[in-house]
Amino acid sequence: MTLSWMERRGLRLSNLFGFLACVMMLVAAYYMEHGMGLEPCPLCILQRMAVAGMAVVFIIAMLHGPKDWGRYVYGTLVLLVAGAGTAIAGRHVWLQSLPPEEVPACGPGLDYMMSTFPLSDVLRMVLEGSGECADVHEIFGLSLPIWTLAGFLVVGLFGVWANFKPRQRSIWL
Repeated sequence: MTLSWMERRGLRLSNLFGFLACVMMLVAAYYMEHGMGLEPCPLCILQRMAVAGMAVVFIIAMLHGPKDWGRYVYGTLVLLVAGAGTAIAGRHVWLQSLPPEEVPACGPGLDYMMSTFPLSDVLRMVLEGSGECADVHEIFGLSLPIWTLAGFLVVGLFGVWANFKPRQRSIWL
């Protein structure tokens, strides 16, 4: 079923809204880093990359304004990127919930790992976590990874819903 121009306009606006939500998440992250002096750990950086990935999918979907099956492609891409971000944020929340004696030791910085090890090893080491990933910084009583996890769930589910929802046929057509 081909979408009418009004339905495509609504789809474009929905994807623009998803893009702006991702931009706001990134602005908040960079404000916390540069304005509040919170140094991001490697898991935080991976979460930022996932948010940026979602933003890219949303903006391409908005610019493209697909007529037919393309909206399912964009919805699936949002689902995949948001799922990866949710998994990373979930891992971060789990690391922060460990008792202090079970927290992994601090490892090398992400820049050093990227310049020294293959990408697969870097991802494995980052996802295993390190001591700096277990530091808890809270806003309104919840840790930052919990907020990020909520952001992935809300924005990701919105993006899937906006791109997958059945479009209404007008009675005038």
